[in-house]
Amino acid sequence: MQSGSYIDGKWFQPKSERVVKNINPADTKDVIAEFPMATAADTERAIDAARRAFAGWKKTPGPERGRVLWRAADIARQRVDEIARLMTREEGKIFREARGEVMKGISLIEYYAGAGFRMGGKTLPSEVRDTFTYTIRQPVGVVALISPWNFPWAIPVWKSAPALIAGNAVVFKPASLTPATAAVLAEIYEEAGLPPGVFNLVIGSGSEVGEVMVSSPHIPIISFTGSNEIGSALHIKAASRGAKVTCEMGGKNAVIVMADADLEKAAVAIRDGAFGSTGQRCTATSRVIAAESVKAELVERLAAFAKGIKVGSGLDESVDMGPAVDEGQFNTNLEYIEIAKSEGAKLVSGGGRPAGLPDGYFVEPTIFDDVKPEMRIFQEEVFGPVLSVATAKNLEEALKVANSVEFGLTTSIFTQDINHIMKFIDEVETGMVHINEPTIGGEAQLPFGGVKSTGVGDREMSEEGLHFFTELKTVFINYSGESGRAMIR
Repeated sequence: MQSGSYIDGKWFQPKSERVVKNINPADTKDVIAEFPMATAADTERAIDAARRAFAGWKKTPGPERGRVLWRAADIARQRVDEIARLMTREEGKIFREARGEVMKGISLIEYYAGAGFRMGGKTLPSEVRDTFTYTIRQPVGVVALISPWNFPWAIPVWKSAPALIAGNAVVFKPASLTPATAAVLAEIYEEAGLPPGVFNLVIGSGSEVGEVMVSSPHIPIISFTGSNEIGSALHIKAASRGAKVTCEMGGKNAVIVMADADLEKAAVAIRDGAFGSTGQRCTATSRVIAAESVKAELVERLAAFAKGIKVGSGLDESVDMGPAVDEGQFNTNLEYIEIAKSEGAKLVSGGGRPAGLPDGYFVEPTIFDDVKPEMRIFQEEVFGPVLSVATAKNLEEALKVANSVEFGLTTSIFTQDINHIMKFIDEVETGMVHINEPTIGGEAQLPFGGVKSTGVGDREMSEEGLHFFTELKTVFINYSGESGRAMIR
């Protein structure tokens, strides 16, 4: 694993006084590596390298670009466990979740590798005689990718793979908390044969590296995943200069449990959605809205599950949940727990640090009952293992409560009533819906994204994710032998 930045096909150590200490959140005495922070000048150099490389990469046939990605997928598959262990040390998620994330990333690379053979437009009939009309999709140029720490492999893959297969050159800034996994991705692309300058990795701060990327007139497309505060400011700044932007931001995802639900299946799904990845997913389940007749039994099952979750280092394969990613997120989790108590929510399980784990940022799986929709714990994203349970009299009230937050990423319902299912699909205000399964999860061939404050711009993954990194061109071929064009009136 390299510990620098990667520009124009070369690894280097930026000459910066600032250094990122890559610390294991499960054991703060374990320093994985130290990464010198890239500067604004380094970022400008990366953009220049990408601009030069773009000229050749865009002319590389789509199937050949796809073969580079196929090789990257094969290389990653040979390094699955290595990448997963590194991710577990760096980000904190348990090993089996990390391994699952690596495999998902490989599926994404494979999906977009195949897209190199499918980069097409449409042929459409013209209203004018002897005229052939069609559309084609073309790369845009240099694209900026800014990714978060919670999925340090899958999100960079689902941004970079479609950008590359479309023929663009990339400047990628990973989260400062997870530079090592990003460095491995750059290593794999290099080994797969990606030409120098086509993929550039710049490890640095948002205030310096990110600022250059967002402001550069040479970057027409920006893809960002992260907080609402940063994403909203980025969107305004980049859009004001005419850049094309997509931002995936917060979530406050609900599971509705109706009176006819299978409570055991619902409880298992809620447990996995709320406490998997330590609740550090934008798709995590943070709210439950249960029918009055089943809420008490559901909460009892959830509490039993929560108390049975083993917390510790994700490298221990008997552990079920790892730490918060860093001290800041750890303190945020504890702060929201205290806020919930002060607002009158009933603490059912957890609520503090687990015993016997003094050297990591661990928080117990925590459940609050009797939560009112107006409480902060119900409205605001915590991004930790904290679950709120509220009550609804019927589906109409449950939908009203589910839709009462500013976010709209994903949601789920547990019921056997097809009428309830269809009404839920029609009226819930989220970009993704699940029926009788957790709120988490995504697949390479399906669009990923939300509505309201969750995101702006195009969806990610799938065909939509590829289209974001292209421009559509409409072509008119007049073979009539005449130079004029009869306009339709």
